[in-house]
Amino acid sequence: MTRPVVVISASIGAGHDGAARELTRRLTRLGFPVLRHDFLDLLPPGLGSALRSTYARQLRTAPTTWGWLLRAVAGPRMSARAAALSTGAAATRMLAAIDPAAAVVVSTYPLATQVLGGLRRRGRITAPTAAVMTDPSVHPLCVAPGIDVHLAPGLPTAAQVQKHGFPAVAVSPIVDPAFRPVHDSAEKAATRRRLGLPADERLAAVVAGSWGVGDVESTARDTASSGTAIPVVVCGRNDSLRRRLGRSGDAIALGWIGTMPELLRAADVVVHNAGGLSSVEAMASGVPLISYRCLPGHGTANATVLAAANLSPWPHTRHELAAELSLALDGSAILRQRAALTAAAASADAAEVVAGLAGLAAPAAARSMAP
Repeated sequence: MTRPVVVISASIGAGHDGAARELTRRLTRLGFPVLRHDFLDLLPPGLGSALRSTYARQLRTAPTTWGWLLRAVAGPRMSARAAALSTGAAATRMLAAIDPAAAVVVSTYPLATQVLGGLRRRGRITAPTAAVMTDPSVHPLCVAPGIDVHLAPGLPTAAQVQKHGFPAVAVSPIVDPAFRPVHDSAEKAATRRRLGLPADERLAAVVAGSWGVGDVESTARDTASSGTAIPVVVCGRNDSLRRRLGRSGDAIALGWIGTMPELLRAADVVVHNAGGLSSVEAMASGVPLISYRCLPGHGTANATVLAAANLSPWPHTRHELAAELSLALDGSAILRQRAALTAAAASADAAEVVAGLAGLAAPAAARSMAP
């Protein structure tokens, strides 16, 4: 019987679970049984839910402090903090949860990566380990000694991992295949009818993660005032945001939706505040992407990487936003994005690389894992 792959994610936002879900689907197709764990469930009782709620509250009410925190833990003392994390209660509980027969153990969440790397480094886990980068930018917490390979979404991200001194392989986006470009205008029209969206207007999908955090209302207002497109705001689980936008009349406000692939195919442009999953989904859908009013910390870091790679411009004023929206809607931006995607693209499949760690993938994948 094929040994299982263990995947450790975290139910914080949607990005980490999204990558874990898609990786699980691909590994299952390759014939691996997959065991998934939520890192928050492996923390001492009550700590995981407290971490999730504190993070959500911080992003909604004091996002600047999140940027401060990420800068603080990126400092010289980070390695000591990570070492303490990897020997504490979380490490004990993670070790107990991991199947001793595991072929590979994969993390899609930075704190889980730190714990996993420590266990592997000290020989507590003998199975090969991998860490999935869910953002285009690489914070020091995302990489760890002891991890055999870091899976990076594209060449620019892999280069960042290697700059930190860790082994990396650039992989194609770990995104559900439902995120694909629209076939033609007839499909776009039919999709809009199903979703109840205007048939003949230019539509800008405004996305802010599954929690709908950040200065989303100002983004909607600036998009609407540009006169170029109607903002369609995905408010996620932020019901108060959806109600406020509904009253303002600045946007079409949607709550939590299970039809995100269809919404992106119905949109003419995506405006995001630089979440990792949102940007990958938009690019996989062939929709021009714009970063705007980005979240402090990982949001601005992601926007910097995406702008440098010509994958997503980052306007800083409403006038600059209007100019970028015009370029997106006249077709100029998507040509630039496609060229940039070609330059940044990687052909390696994440599931095949993971399988390679278990000794079952093509030798070419294994050879690409040099630091």
